[in-house]
Amino acid sequence: MLLKETMEKQQTWFYVIALFAGVWIGLAVPDVGNAMHYAVSPILAVLLYSMFVQIPFTELRASWTNLRFMAALLLVNFILVPVVVWLLALVFPQSPGALIGVYLVMLTPCIDYVIVFTQLGKGNEKLMLAATPLLFVVQMVLLPVYLWLLLGSEGAGMMQTGPFLEAFLLLIVLPLLLAVLTQVFSQKSLSTQRVLYATVWLPVPMMALTLTVVAASQMGKVYQDIGTIVHVIPIYAVFLIIMPLISRIIAKLFRLDTGASRALIFSASTRNSLVVLPLALSLSSEWASIAAAVIVTQTMVELAGELIYIRVVPRVILRD
Repeated sequence: MLLKETMEKQQTWFYVIALFAGVWIGLAVPDVGNAMHYAVSPILAVLLYSMFVQIPFTELRASWTNLRFMAALLLVNFILVPVVVWLLALVFPQSPGALIGVYLVMLTPCIDYVIVFTQLGKGNEKLMLAATPLLFVVQMVLLPVYLWLLLGSEGAGMMQTGPFLEAFLLLIVLPLLLAVLTQVFSQKSLSTQRVLYATVWLPVPMMALTLTVVAASQMGKVYQDIGTIVHVIPIYAVFLIIMPLISRIIAKLFRLDTGASRALIFSASTRNSLVVLPLALSLSSEWASIAAAVIVTQTMVELAGELIYIRVVPRVILRD
């Protein structure tokens, strides 16, 4: 277990190396990087399974009944974040195609690896897991409304539920079901107990692998549209800076404990890029490429930000 503890203590450096390795692959051998696109969802599913299986599901009932956290989560993600994103789009104007991508990704809170980063940032990952169905349903309902308000009726018509449902089933429901079954059968089977024990080693290497694959598979698109990308990066960077501060204020107003407050910060700051990417790719040829590149850029900026968050949130913004 000493090796595991060392790996967890040095996890940030593993992730930095993994991220740069992915960038190098995507730029140096783009064919390999493009091929890795097909591995993103399976690897992310394994990562989430490895995290889910560590959670004692019998203790989730208290998370589902934490109404103050759920109210704060809805307020931040579906009222304050849209206002912040709208203001940032005014301060940093974008072309129509880029603006579509910005709104698609920034108006949808993450429902998958935010749970992992919340855990790594010493937040209450059980609360985030319990809130996943709520976040999923509300964002599906409200995204067309936000697009209509910000882009008009044409923007609302872009919304398709298929990619959301597919991602939710494959990246959340399936890993979650397998994790529950692993815990149940581990009480009756020695071999399943060994599997459960082995999973404690998975989160850090799987997160590193996820970072490498995502970076490698998307860098080509970012490089092709670098002229537009330069203009959207300030929106993402400023968002990552101000949302923890806003979330901390809301957490204090709702009198959330430290773990719940950290979870609120991670949820407010982490967006649903891997799920909305198929939405962008389903747009007309006029918008699809640039919108997808803008969303991919958000993924890259966000991953870098999350690596900072997991150290800064528990040590600076919300200490024990």
